[in-house]
Amino acid sequence: MPKIEVNERLFFSLVGETYNYDELESRLTCGKAELDEKPDMSANAAERIIKIELNDTNRPDLWSTAGIARQLRLHKGGAKRDYKRFFSRAGKARDAQNRVVTVDPALKDIRPFMAAFVISGKPIDEPMLLDIIQTQEKLCWNYGRKRRSISMGVYRSASIAWPISYKAVDPDKTSFVPLACDAPMTCRQIITEHPKGKEYGWILKDKAKFPLLVDAKNEVLSMAPIINSATLGAVQVGDSDLLVEMTGTDMLTLTLATSIVACDFADAGYEILPVRVEHPYDTPLGKSVTTPFYFQESTEASLSAINKLLGAELSGGEIRDALERMGCEVEISGETVSVWPPEYRNDFLHEVDIIEDVMMGKGMAFFKPERPRDFTIGRLSPLTLFSRKTKSLLIGLGYQEMIFNYLGSGKDYIERMNLAGHAEGEKVIEISNPMTENYQFVRASILPSLLAAEAPSGNAVYPHRIFEIGKVAYRDEQENTGTKTRQHVGFLTAANDANFNEAASQVASILYYLDHEYSVTESDDPRFIHGRQASIVVKGKKIGIFGELHPGVLENWTITTPCVAGEIDLEELM
Repeated sequence: MPKIEVNERLFFSLVGETYNYDELESRLTCGKAELDEKPDMSANAAERIIKIELNDTNRPDLWSTAGIARQLRLHKGGAKRDYKRFFSRAGKARDAQNRVVTVDPALKDIRPFMAAFVISGKPIDEPMLLDIIQTQEKLCWNYGRKRRSISMGVYRSASIAWPISYKAVDPDKTSFVPLACDAPMTCRQIITEHPKGKEYGWILKDKAKFPLLVDAKNEVLSMAPIINSATLGAVQVGDSDLLVEMTGTDMLTLTLATSIVACDFADAGYEILPVRVEHPYDTPLGKSVTTPFYFQESTEASLSAINKLLGAELSGGEIRDALERMGCEVEISGETVSVWPPEYRNDFLHEVDIIEDVMMGKGMAFFKPERPRDFTIGRLSPLTLFSRKTKSLLIGLGYQEMIFNYLGSGKDYIERMNLAGHAEGEKVIEISNPMTENYQFVRASILPSLLAAEAPSGNAVYPHRIFEIGKVAYRDEQENTGTKTRQHVGFLTAANDANFNEAASQVASILYYLDHEYSVTESDDPRFIHGRQASIVVKGKKIGIFGELHPGVLENWTITTPCVAGEIDLEELM
């Protein structure tokens, strides 16, 4: 979970009052946060640092000093700031004057989208500068998937000549002086030699052209998402007018992140000046987008559903007050509660999200604990009992049980399994807004998990026999949700003499002791060797597969020993 460090003086000034730390700990619950570490009280008051842990990854607006302070202030009944004065909305763009950024058409397949705004009003002090850096790191690392989908740059606006150009350049022929350097480097040199280039160069290394941000005088601002220039991009304490820009691959995510940072600066007392970004291609918000931009839509819930789920009898007025304490705008018409999220949030997907905000707005102490009134007897489900029986069989056959995560990367679930471009690869479910690419897909098979365990085990004595019983999920257009979740058993044997006959005998033993007759048919699965694989058919329906794993698959996993494997849908056997 994200952890932030906040300057004590800056934090309490943004909250509007000072709490002792016991009170602060209880108040933080309204933002699903808790004290991670109290400051060193022997330090100067202006230098004390409070460490706070956030327990909700759906609220990136809380990952900053201003964000968590805003939530505490609103929850206690503080007035909501007027962000509408600098936000554009559909059909109504704020005046950006001459603050315009033009986007190169060549960036469409590289890093296509951009949003920006300018802050003005007062010099940046050291605590504020440190908080800007922390916000940049938290948003771009956690919410922006290590800068892949969101990167943020801050520049001295007073030194910039408008309009700005966001363009694609030849990385071997374009050079500038990056931060922490005193000599020009080509864009290609930066990603191979500069510390930040080495850390984030993987995002651009395979691109024919790199993104570059330059002003009207052709002065370089940055090479997004890697590094700022040492001239316009070197922000220091005392700077007052700053340009904040964000580039990325998802326009709505990018716009929300821009809105979060703009609201943080507004809370700190800065004036927000919109910037118009001209895209030469369509975006979800149009080609010409003046940011900050409010794109969120309303969500509805019923009064009865709210009270039923919360086990309360709240009036419409109480529900409105609770939601307003969470920053929302509310309209109640009869039984229907319509909620518009604040400019810095976009986490309402269902009426349950509204109900949760009502609960948080009322505070956990409002809901009194109750003893359960119903008498129930706990028992294992038939599927669990059947899975345990299968587990005992495999252990009896000499296999060792493994337990794996259900989320992983496209590289593991698709590319390494020879499924790229194959129908089976298209069935793998991708998460629309993952926190990291390592947990971007839901597994559709247990076999990648078993291979991931076998890959580093080359020094262990052979044979290796491992299995897992667990959930898989995949696309299925016949389901109402478009996906299906099933309980599978997967097994793998790695040995120099591992072959199709051994896998066939294991399948025969499993199905014999599970009391099922079966047949096999020819299969053409790219994960297995052609002619050394078979589909398992029970009652005329394919329920699994087994065979010798393809050498290409083993090579992708750096496994040098022959492997046979199989997978069966247990729910089809019940």
